Amino acid sequence: MSKISHEVFTEEVKPLSILSPSGEVVNPDFMPELTDDQLKELLRRMVYTRVWDQRAVSLQRQGRLGFYAPVSGQEASMVGSEFALEKEDFVCPGYRDMPQIVWHGLPMYQAFLYSRGHQHGGEIPADVNVLMPQIIIGAQIVQSAGVAMGLKKQGKKNVVITYTGDGGTSQGDFYEGMNFAGAFELPAIFMVQNNGYAISTPFAKQTAAKSIAHKAAAAGIRGVQVDGMDALAVVKAVQDARKHALEGTPTLIEAITYRFGPHSMSGDDPTKYRTKEEEQEWSEKDPLVRIRKYAESKGLWSEEEENQVIETAKKDVAEQIKKAETVDKMTIPGLIDSMFETTPAHLEEQKAQYSAKGDK
Repeated sequence: MSKISHEVFTEEVKPLSILSPSGEVVNPDFMPELTDDQLKELLRRMVYTRVWDQRAVSLQRQGRLGFYAPVSGQEASMVGSEFALEKEDFVCPGYRDMPQIVWHGLPMYQAFLYSRGHQHGGEIPADVNVLMPQIIIGAQIVQSAGVAMGLKKQGKKNVVITYTGDGGTSQGDFYEGMNFAGAFELPAIFMVQNNGYAISTPFAKQTAAKSIAHKAAAAGIRGVQVDGMDALAVVKAVQDARKHALEGTPTLIEAITYRFGPHSMSGDDPTKYRTKEEEQEWSEKDPLVRIRKYAESKGLWSEEEENQVIETAKKDVAEQIKKAETVDKMTIPGLIDSMFETTPAHLEEQKAQYSAKGDK
């Protein structure tokens, strides 16, 4: 079929990579702005997050956590993207994005309380610019557009980043949020962690588009595809997106990544829709191995340092889950009070009824 003037054609894209799976630099021109100390801290956070995730899976199986979505395999896209932000930037996460908001300042015990369904898990400290993880698929995209509008109106030199998976791009909110941000030139970054499956639905059945990154064209914003298993490439992509966002051009970043575990700990069995060959292929692209080998080649990392991080993470997780378990149990009157600054009269009546019955 020949190309004619009124038809739109798009080219194939190739994800930005800086490190090979063996940790060798393959794209030096795109190396992000990181000092050696920052590189070590990035790796430390990724190792810490892997251990935290492993412990959280065990805690969920013990009944000490409620809903939990594993993150192993996605540390580069999660930790790397948050690492490229400033403290005053905002993070609007989906339900898998606990690492980003904890590294952005939310105490870990509150993340555990959120998983346990406790209201205190959603009481965000005043100096932490995050929203709580959105359970409604894609709703965080619209929320982030609103936050970005607020930042622009206030004249703030900060951005908002929001996250969803490949499945979230099929939601109407995804397009509405991006279109709003593009139309009003808002300081927003939309990051899609394309891990290949929306629960069990493969990406090939999710869209006929050449890539998720191509979807940026419809909103008039930048579209970028990045190797989501390469932490340095993710940092670079978000650093660039942040600069463009502050200049009034939002960016859609598609991070090609993979979750090593199930979609969630709520009964998903990935062996029913993924092959062992596929899982093996992706395990060879492990983001921790890649950045670890690079840091080792620069003389910045050792097995001893990594073991120290592992032990610290285990200790911290044990302390934080214990802290979460010592928080007073929720009560119905307490839940009502947490919903309003000034409790409406009809809810005050309900509180009184519960209190009179001794109900909690």
